[in-house]
Parts: sequence; C-alpha cells; structure tokens
Amino acid sequence: MNVTVIGAGSFGTALSLVLSDNGHRVRMWSHLEEIASEINKHKENTVFLPEVPLPNSITATHLYEEAFEAAELVLTAVPTQVTREVWQNAKKHLPEKALVISATKGIEQGTHKLVSDILIDEMGENNKERLLFLSGPSFAKEVARKVPTLVTIAGYNKENIKEAQSIFRNHYFRAYGTNDVIGVELGGSLKNIIALACGISDGLGMGHNSRSALMTRGLAEIVRLGNAMGANPMTFMGLAGLGDLILTCTGDLSRNRSVGFQLGMGKKLDDILKNMRMVAEGVTTTESAYELSKIMKVEMPITEYAYEILYKNRSPADTMKEMMSRKMKFEDED
Repeated sequence: MNVTVIGAGSFGTALSLVLSDNGHRVRMWSHLEEIASEINKHKENTVFLPEVPLPNSITATHLYEEAFEAAELVLTAVPTQVTREVWQNAKKHLPEKALVISATKGIEQGTHKLVSDILIDEMGENNKERLLFLSGPSFAKEVARKVPTLVTIAGYNKENIKEAQSIFRNHYFRAYGTNDVIGVELGGSLKNIIALACGISDGLGMGHNSRSALMTRGLAEIVRLGNAMGANPMTFMGLAGLGDLILTCTGDLSRNRSVGFQLGMGKKLDDILKNMRMVAEGVTTTESAYELSKIMKVEMPITEYAYEILYKNRSPADTMKEMMSRKMKFEDED
C-alpha cells in the first residue's frame, strides 16, 4: 500500500516505521525542505527522532503533489494549531478513495473545535466516513524501539476502522476500534492538561500522593466534559482515556509533563517553549479547554488552575495551596 504521512515530527516518523515494518511504502511530507532532504539523504530524522535508522521504504518530500501521489492511506500528524492551514493546501491533492487517519491530539484555539471537526470543515461532510482517529499511550521513541504498544482507532465507518486496524497491526503494535470519535479525541487532548498539572506538582516537590490525586480528579473532569459533549464515558476508561493519561502524567518522555515540571521549578513559560523544537500540545489545549468548559458550563478546576498558571502568570505554589482549600464535596458531585 502507498502511504502518505503528513508531518515529519517524532510521532509521524514513528508511525511511518510501523507502517514500513508492515510492508507499506511510506512518503513523509515535511513543511521544511531541509528535514525532507535529510531523511532522504541520511535515512534518519535527526531533529525529531534521532538515532533511529529509517529504511529505504520511507522517503520524504516538502511538496504536497509528490507526497500524495498514488496515496491509498493518508496519516496526518501535524500539531493541532496548524492542522487547518495544512489541510487547506493538502486537500487539493488528496486521492478520492484514500483513508485519512489523524494522529493529532488537541483542540483548536478560537474555534474550540476537535481535529475531527477541522478535517470535516476542510474535507467536507461527504468525506466524513473515510476519517479515522488514532490515539492512546504511545510515546514515539518507544514505538520506534518496537516496544509493545496498544492504541485506539476511532471512526464513523466500522469497516474502515477494521481496515485501519489491520494496516497497523504487527507483533509490537495493536489497535482497538471504537465509533466514539469525540471520546477518543477528548481523551487524547485533555490528558495533556492534566500532565502539565502533574509536572507542576512534581516540579514543586510534591509526592506520589499529589500526582495520583491530580490524575484521578483530572480524569473526573475529562469525563464531565465528555458527557456534556456526547462522548461515551467508558471510552475514558480505555486506552485513549485512562491509558494515555497514565502515560503522559508519569512518563519521563512526556513533553507536557516536562513543561509543567519546569514551571513548578520556577521557570517562565516563554523561556521553556523557546528551548523546545517539538510541540507540547497541552499549552494551547489548556486555553481552548478552559474556554470550552465555560461555554459548556462544565466545572474543570484543574484545567482552570493550569490556565491561570500558563496564561495569567499565577504562582504554581499559590495555585496548589488554593486547590487544596476548595469547598468540600462528595466524590460523585459535579
């Protein structure tokens, strides 16, 4: 099968390796010509996934027309905030019958739309059936090392979900299927906010008790927003919910946890982001989710406190103290 991967970041590269291992021909698209040239010349993505050799079945280009040539499957793995711009250009070259799988996790700023909404906006409602969404606990470096990894693929068409499952399946990568697109997308997006909060807690020198509490109450507010938006609550108990939440809040490879940790240590957000080449989706998702929670009238205190630290320059230490002084509640209250 001819596969196009839009986005030559760490996750796009790692998933390209999975698809290549499964016998598919992969052409990656990068917005940077130098990244594409390096992949072709040195068979390595030294910027986003260094020290991982790429096989000859993976090539790269910075041109849309070359990337989409004869594509039967398209995987999109660009940051949320540039997804709309990229697809405004990419859709012109999309083959008529190619499946499209998104591996992007976030909520668009300003519109508060999920990636599924962005792609439907750009591709049209008539293309909805061929859209799929991959999410779950899957650090790119570990996928590239062929560490056993389980994810979820959501979609609107059951047969297309099954096809995508079989395309990705091998001895180290396995995908479960679901029709709950909203739940899978929200789980993958909102866990980054909770990972930021856990990183802040760790950076402040809090312990395992604090991190566990943040993860648990964080999951509660993810479920609340999910319920308000029509997701299946059980999705948040699965790989795209609890599974990804655990990984991102505890794993040392988590970019969002790392940003939070540095905030907790007293660094300024601008300085942290200035030194990062890869995107920590949780930073922009926090703003979008905070605004969305107000629109939907859903209480999300951890998200609100994270927003105030990131965008209102509140002290992480003072914020943590205020969280502990909130009104007493029963655990099953909203």
